[in-house]
Amino acid sequence: MAQRPKCVYRVMRHPLGAGLLPLYRCLTESVYAVPRSHANRGRLAMRLVDLRTVLFCLVFLLPAAPAPAQDSEQPEIHTGFAEKQAVRAKSFMIAAANPHAADAGRDILARGGSAVDAAIVAALVLGLVEPQASGPGGGGYLMHWTAAGKRIDAYDGRETAPAAVGPDFFLGGDGRPLGRDEVAMGGKSAGVPGQMRLFAAAHAKHGKLPWKALFQPAIALAEQGFAVSPRLNQQVHYSRTKLRHPAARAYFLDSAGDAWPAGHILVNKPLAAMLRAVAEGGADAFYTGAVAADIARAVTTAPQQPSPMTPSDLAAYQAKPRPPVCVSYRRHEVCGIGPSTTGGLTVAMMLRMLEPFDMAGLGASSPEAVHLFLEASKLAHADRNRYIADPDFAAVPVAGLLDPGYLAARAGLIRRDTAIVKPEAGEPPMKKSMDYAPDDAPESPSTTHLSVVDAAGNAVSLTTSIGRAFGSGIFVRGFLLNGNLTSFAFRPESKGRPVANRAEAGKRPRSSMAPALVFRPDGGLRLAVGSPGGTHIIGYVAGALVAVLDWNMDIQAAISLPHFAALTAKAELEKDTAAVRFKSALEAKGHKVSVLHLTSGLHGIEVMPDDTLMGGADPRREGVALGE
Repeated sequence: MAQRPKCVYRVMRHPLGAGLLPLYRCLTESVYAVPRSHANRGRLAMRLVDLRTVLFCLVFLLPAAPAPAQDSEQPEIHTGFAEKQAVRAKSFMIAAANPHAADAGRDILARGGSAVDAAIVAALVLGLVEPQASGPGGGGYLMHWTAAGKRIDAYDGRETAPAAVGPDFFLGGDGRPLGRDEVAMGGKSAGVPGQMRLFAAAHAKHGKLPWKALFQPAIALAEQGFAVSPRLNQQVHYSRTKLRHPAARAYFLDSAGDAWPAGHILVNKPLAAMLRAVAEGGADAFYTGAVAADIARAVTTAPQQPSPMTPSDLAAYQAKPRPPVCVSYRRHEVCGIGPSTTGGLTVAMMLRMLEPFDMAGLGASSPEAVHLFLEASKLAHADRNRYIADPDFAAVPVAGLLDPGYLAARAGLIRRDTAIVKPEAGEPPMKKSMDYAPDDAPESPSTTHLSVVDAAGNAVSLTTSIGRAFGSGIFVRGFLLNGNLTSFAFRPESKGRPVANRAEAGKRPRSSMAPALVFRPDGGLRLAVGSPGGTHIIGYVAGALVAVLDWNMDIQAAISLPHFAALTAKAELEKDTAAVRFKSALEAKGHKVSVLHLTSGLHGIEVMPDDTLMGGADPRREGVALGE
């Protein structure tokens, strides 16, 4: 007889007031604890998709949990913390934010698919089962490592502003910036989606299986239906009053205007039809013809904040190769993607500023180590806010920001006993002639990340997003359009100086997405990791890297580590975790400290010294790592 999973006992001890989330996670663990060699393992009722009836019935046995109170900085809501164990594999692995997606990606890898194949399959499924965070209506960044050729390729699939957008796009009739909440849900926030062109570019170079085959798992699941997870239920419930677009309301809400309960079978045939068209016709089927026309029409006729977008805007979209940004840290090489995202560059700056300090000797439980991390974060974000934007529109001084002398000088501003109360941007060498004004435009954290290593040792680190939870709220052909144009600066200039991240036609709004690849001193792959979280992504990823490279944690322990962050002068500690123990010590150094939920979604894979794989999934979300 199979051993009862440990999570069963956790659920039995869990108060009913917590709702269905621990039960759903327990059932998920039970499914994936069954060995793949078990007869009919993938098709029996133990498989998660076939647990939908059980979940639906259990809705009536446990009281529905109200959506928890949220911190304003975290629109992708906090839904609890469930312990997870590191997963090991010998040949290949995927770590993704939902079991359906991880399972589909693992199956593709088992069929001989490449890391890119598995990443595309999993991401398409995530757009269905985790629609508040990503999907075809959004964009993202993908890093690929070719093991045989020892080569990194980086792809920018960030959304772009339509041709009619100018620097005054977010100014009202009085010349003052519009409120972000005013434009967050509606046409004005929607950029031209980049995800399909991103996938097509990566697949053309790194795919092994036919493009058409990569769409079949998402198509099948959309047509057959999937059980609404507790996390999706709570997210819809929390955002239900913002879902005003008629098609979105009809899909996400019941007749009473509330979220479908956990366990409800959600079918999405319009999405299946759109995916089938792209599977047959390639990415052009999305960016031209009827799909593109429907997207443009939905934006220009949106009930809230309609905005000019044309089919020509979609036809002109291109995913772009970007140079990776790599720095040495503790004898490892840490690589991210260069602008338009700020993530890779800002993580690199943070790590180089921490290099002179003995983070390993201080250890993860040291308030001083946390203080040093926060100070490096403040200084790196100050530079980020002033200098980094779409490099096709702004002269980003990448080499200057990474100059060893400059970063040594920035690190010299860090004092062990005193907090920086007003972090300011520096003056890097090789700064271009344009003098940019600072900008702290926020980014919403509804995003997802997945990591893959295939049987040939190739790896993908992929972060995709539709902006804040449910993007623009506009629902067309079964998917949500992004709300990422709100990541532009609403004020195009400040004190007579232009803002690098101001809105412009065809421009990509600044992002913090930071998919990362880390390499050992011998050049072999060590880590693939990344996270959602808006501007907090940078701190989440940098924190995981410090945990592995300085504190010798395995990838799961690094992902589970309580968060501490500083985007400005304010220090933030993760609520309901051991991080709060640092509050008094940090305040004694002059930090202004806030305690709040920091809802990351870190998913990573570590290549061990014996070339086996270890996967980690964020306990703050419902993801898993799977491999063979």
